[in-house]
Amino acid sequence: MYLRLILLVFTFTSIGFSQKPDPELILEKVKKEFEKINNYQVNVQIKVDVEFLKMRDRQATIYYKKPDKLHIESDNFTMLPKSGLNFSPLGFLSYKYTSFYEGEDTIKGHTVSVIKVIPIEGNADVILSTFWIDTERNLILKIEASRKPQGTFTIDLEYIKTNGDYLLPSLMVFTFLLDPGMLPGRIAEELYKGKNLDTEPKTGSVYINYSEYQVNKGLPDSLFEQNDSEK
Repeated sequence: MYLRLILLVFTFTSIGFSQKPDPELILEKVKKEFEKINNYQVNVQIKVDVEFLKMRDRQATIYYKKPDKLHIESDNFTMLPKSGLNFSPLGFLSYKYTSFYEGEDTIKGHTVSVIKVIPIEGNADVILSTFWIDTERNLILKIEASRKPQGTFTIDLEYIKTNGDYLLPSLMVFTFLLDPGMLPGRIAEELYKGKNLDTEPKTGSVYINYSEYQVNKGLPDSLFEQNDSEK
């Protein structure tokens, strides 16, 4: 009797463990979904929201070609690294890593899987990343990452259906801590001139709106040659 009860408990426990989603499979599906994009062109509008910085909205046009070619035409926007304007899940998963399934969550009505990713390569600039993934559409809806030397930041994403029914970001909100004391000298001098600013790190956000996608229309390699150093 006791043996049968123990075997029954073991069986149900094994079934419960076997039903736990495989984080590697979830991440691979996300990568395969994005790999359908061979190239695209998109217009972006960038808004910076930092307490002690006053910056006008900026515009840019991004050109992307698989696997990692990037060309950006902009009006000298320097607040965000240019590679950050082009969201690609492949950029966060381009190194050897180990992953762990943390559980489920909900973002704007979508049930998501929460997965932690830890690099196992010594030269990776990412220390730890957490992904909130919509497994029905194979899309990343949120990322929290600790990266060298930028520190910890969060990315929230919304998507739009483009030509060809591809889903690509319509809005990316990039939230981070910014230390006024780490700003370049000339910018810091202007900010502090005649002001008594708090030098504690501040939370800042960059809002990037994407519009007018042209996906898989074909882009020449020559377009990217002048921007190879800006990846």
